[in-house]
Amino acid sequence: MIGSIIIFLVIGLIAGLIARAIMPGRQSMGLVATTLLGCAGSIVGGFIGSLFHRGEGVFSPAGIIGSVLGALLVLFLVGLAQRGRRRVTV
Repeated sequence: MIGSIIIFLVIGLIAGLIARAIMPGRQSMGLVATTLLGCAGSIVGGFIGSLFHRGEGVFSPAGIIGSVLGALLVLFLVGLAQRGRRRVTV
């Protein structure tokens, strides 16, 4: 159980780092936010992948690609949400 959570976090970190490297522009987030981004991407990518494939949840290169694509989607949506906000400087 603990090992699965650690693996999920490591895969999330890797997927988040790859997604941030691919996405153009500046993303100001730390290591924890990058890990959470990758974990959210894994969940989104896994959900989308399950719509097309009925298989066991086994670690595979396609799962990593799905995690990165999901993280890119989440990063894009976060960028859209932040773009709508106004910055107030004092």
